Amino acid sequence: MSRNEERRRRHTRVRKKVSGTPEKPRLSVFRSLKHIYAQLIDDISGHTLASASSLEAQLRDTDLSGRAMAKEVGTLLAERALDAGHDEVVFDRGGYKYHGQVKALAEAAREQGLKF
Repeated sequence: MSRNEERRRRHTRVRKKVSGTPEKPRLSVFRSLKHIYAQLIDDISGHTLASASSLEAQLRDTDLSGRAMAKEVGTLLAERALDAGHDEVVFDRGGYKYHGQVKALAEAAREQGLKF
């Protein structure tokens, strides 16, 4: 079984218990080899309420990578979430370990005022 298949199995196990609502959306994290993405998702209606990624124009032009980029993505997502009126979320690490980029994104979002 590949590393990505194992991650997907872990994510499926987590998703059995973690679900987003309109009042408390799910903050979902996805990492690729080059980029990191984060979304606020309302699982009841199936809509993305806010999103941020390292591919955005304002972040793409920087020379950041790794944890520093993840921190910027977390900050940007938290600002957008608060602007949309969401200050409480449920964190979904996407089957990844809670360290490195995932941890940096989560801590940056918390510093900006998201509660989870």
